[in-house]
Amino acid sequence: MQQITTVSGTAIPLLLDDIDTDRIIPARYLRCVTFEGLGDHAFEDDRQQDPAHSFNQPQHAGASILVSGRNFGCGSSREHAPQSLMRWGIKAVVAESFAEIFFGNCTGLGIPCVTAARADLAKAASAIAENPAVPVTLDLTNLTLSYGDFSIPVSMPKSPHEALTSGQWDFLGQLLDNQPAIRDRAQAIPYLSGFQA
Repeated sequence: MQQITTVSGTAIPLLLDDIDTDRIIPARYLRCVTFEGLGDHAFEDDRQQDPAHSFNQPQHAGASILVSGRNFGCGSSREHAPQSLMRWGIKAVVAESFAEIFFGNCTGLGIPCVTAARADLAKAASAIAENPAVPVTLDLTNLTLSYGDFSIPVSMPKSPHEALTSGQWDFLGQLLDNQPAIRDRAQAIPYLSGFQA
């Protein structure tokens, strides 16, 4: 199981409110059988309508941390939205607030979603826009977001915080780590007698 305590890299500013999952990944891409290739279409409609969109800018290519506004990930509960961000390269999202289902889907993928005050987000987004190469680190142990010589406090509910920092967010990892106990339990259940894993 992978413990997630820090996310470091560069960041991409998108300080807008009420960015819904339809904007993150347009509905026409929900027909895919797998999530592969979804990263290429993150914010596709917004990017086509606005050539200056952050996700169009080469200086933000490869960014790991997304800085956004209030109610990020609202709208329909499609898992494709965090999948598209993750496959674009986003490993953490910092915003003023999140839609609950989007937040849960991100946690299940190992993508920390932390909140910060709007004034702090505005300063961070401005600094990142001015210097896209500035190193940015999300520290889940100390609950801070650092960029250059500056640092802002961030917050996250206790349960997802513990899941990410302990590695318990990774349900497949938990199953694989507990294979012997699962086999023993299966053998002890009468109607599964003879079960071979």
